[in-house]
Amino acid sequence: MNYIHWNPPTDIINLGFFAIRWYGMLWGIGLIGATYIVARLFKEYKIADSKFASLFVYVFFGVLLGARLGHCLFYEPTYFFGSFKHFVELLLPIRFLSDGGWRYTGYAGLASHGGVIGLLIALYLYCRQMKMEYLFVLDSIGFAAPFTAMAIRLGNLMNSEIIGKTTDVPWAFVFTHVDPLPRHPAQLYEAIFYAIVFCLGVLLYKKRKEKTTIGSGFFFGYCLTLIFTFRFFIEFIKEVQVDFEHHLVLDMGQILSLPLIAIGLYFLWKSKNKLANKHE
Repeated sequence: MNYIHWNPPTDIINLGFFAIRWYGMLWGIGLIGATYIVARLFKEYKIADSKFASLFVYVFFGVLLGARLGHCLFYEPTYFFGSFKHFVELLLPIRFLSDGGWRYTGYAGLASHGGVIGLLIALYLYCRQMKMEYLFVLDSIGFAAPFTAMAIRLGNLMNSEIIGKTTDVPWAFVFTHVDPLPRHPAQLYEAIFYAIVFCLGVLLYKKRKEKTTIGSGFFFGYCLTLIFTFRFFIEFIKEVQVDFEHHLVLDMGQILSLPLIAIGLYFLWKSKNKLANKHE
């Protein structure tokens, strides 16, 4: 069959000592796009510009540090905490070479579950600093987050990482950087689903604003529930990321998704009760 042979360059620009990668660029687009969306929401709810100005900084470092630490703690703790050099690789986007040198790699290992945890902590600190309502900020970020998730998964696709299991479906991808086998483009499945979640969220906000008010907890719950429920099931057609997952009934992504789904359902329930009490 004429499968899709996927072999894009990982770098947009490579100067040897420095490179701009598709993954990093799409990650940046996801964060910048979400920042623009949240800025529109803040403006609509008449939140002062001064309170929004530092939000991007909190979100950027919260997500980046959380995602990086999440990957190192959940997937490769033995490697990154096995030596001082490897610990440095946790903090800096470099890899030490056997000849004593090093090369720039970018932050290739980022875990979405860790990113969520880092984001929640960063937003809590932001709300304390700016005297903002935590649930309002969570909802604003939850509204925009599916856009960022879509962009990140497209970055994974460009990197030929987080690949699916072998298959014979007509749209299978052959990830040439990995092996010659046709596989599910799991990253593309996720990117498409997250785009649908984002577009549906926009539609709900515009058409049913009285039931999806920012600050009720609806969009935060909506985002967590749909994204991590899909993440739980899509893992069944993904290759495991690290060897120890071969011995697990559920892989690490599924295990970490379950509490986030539960939190999402709780906030959906909470928003329903909050809005019901408001209209009584």
